[in-house]
Amino acid sequence: MDRRLLALAGLGIGLLALSPAPADAAANCSRTSTGLLALPDLGAGTYRGEPGGLYPGGSNQPPAAYRQAGLQAAARVSPPAVLLSIGMSNATQEFSAFARAERADPQKADSVLLVDGAQGGQTAAIWAAPGARTWTVVEQRLQQAGAADGQVQAIWLKEADAGPTGDELAYARRLEGELAAIVAIAAQRFPNLRQVFVSPRTYAGYATTALNPEPYAYASGFAVKWLVADSVAHPDRRPWVGWGPYLWTDGTRGTGFQWTCSDAAADGTHPSPQGMEKVSRLLRDFFTGSPFTAWFGGRAAPQGAAAPPPAAPRLPGWAPAAGVAGAGILLVLGLSSLRRRRARGRASTPSPPAPGPG
Repeated sequence: MDRRLLALAGLGIGLLALSPAPADAAANCSRTSTGLLALPDLGAGTYRGEPGGLYPGGSNQPPAAYRQAGLQAAARVSPPAVLLSIGMSNATQEFSAFARAERADPQKADSVLLVDGAQGGQTAAIWAAPGARTWTVVEQRLQQAGAADGQVQAIWLKEADAGPTGDELAYARRLEGELAAIVAIAAQRFPNLRQVFVSPRTYAGYATTALNPEPYAYASGFAVKWLVADSVAHPDRRPWVGWGPYLWTDGTRGTGFQWTCSDAAADGTHPSPQGMEKVSRLLRDFFTGSPFTAWFGGRAAPQGAAAPPPAAPRLPGWAPAAGVAGAGILLVLGLSSLRRRRARGRASTPSPPAPGPG
C-alpha cells in the first residue's frame, strides 16, 4: 500500500522527564505489584468507596446511548483527518512509537494523518490554561505537517501532574477538572473535533522519584472514568469523550497485560523503549479494532451509526513535506503529508518554548 503518513514527534531525550532524576537513579524493580485492582478488574467493587469499571455502575460496557453517540461521532469523521496527541512526556514517547509503527501498517487508512502534539514537561495543569504556549506548539506542528485546524477530528489525550501529594482521589478530582478544561479548549480550537480518547497512566510502582508515583498513577484512571461519565451523561455534547486504551496494570500481577521493570526507564516512571513499544501495540490494537474508530482503517461505520458525510476530496498537494523546523527534536515519520497552507495573511507563530520543569 502506498503509505501516506507523517507524524511530528517532540522526542528530545533530554525533555522526557517532568523533572530530572539523579544520574544514578535506578528503578525499584522489587515493587512488582501494589495489590490494587485495575478498574476493569475492580468492576462493581470499590476503591475507597469509588466503584470500579470503566463506565457508570461498575460496568465495563458502555451504556446504549453512549455507544450510539460514539458510533455517530465516528461516522462524522471524514477524510482527510488528523489524529492528534496531547499530553506530557510519556504521551509523546508512546505516540511517537505508535506513529513509527504505523508507517508500515496496511490497516491504517491513507487519509489519516498522525501528528504528535504531546510535549515533554507539559503537565495537565499547564495544558488546562487557554493561553498556554503548548497550544502554540501544537499549531506549529500542524502547520509543519501541512494540516489545518479543521482537519483535527480526533485526539488521544494522556496527562498527569508532577509531584502530587496528599489524598490520591483528591488529586484525581483535580486532574479530572484539568482534563475537562483541555477538552474544552481543544473543542474551541478545532471546529471539526469529533472524538477525544483518554488514557490513564501506566504502572508506576517502580518509581524512584516523586514525579508521579503510585497510587497517583493508579488514581489517574478514576480521573478518566469520571471524565467519561460526564460524557455519558451528556451524549449529545461535542466532542464525544471516550476511553482510549486502559494502560494501567498492576505490574507483573496484571491480568490484561503486565508491566515489568524492563518496561520502565531508570526513574521507574517513564517508559523504556520496550515499554514504548508495548503501549504502541495497545494503541494500534485500539485504533484498528475499536468500533468507535472505524475511520482509522477506512472501515465502514458499524451498524447503528449514522451515515457518514460525503468523503472530502484528497487535498491536491498531498506530497512529501519540504522540511520540519522548531525547537527541540522533531522527528518526521513516514513518507508524505497533507500540503494545506494556512489562509494568506495568518500571523506567524513564535518558536516553541524551552522545556519547562514539569
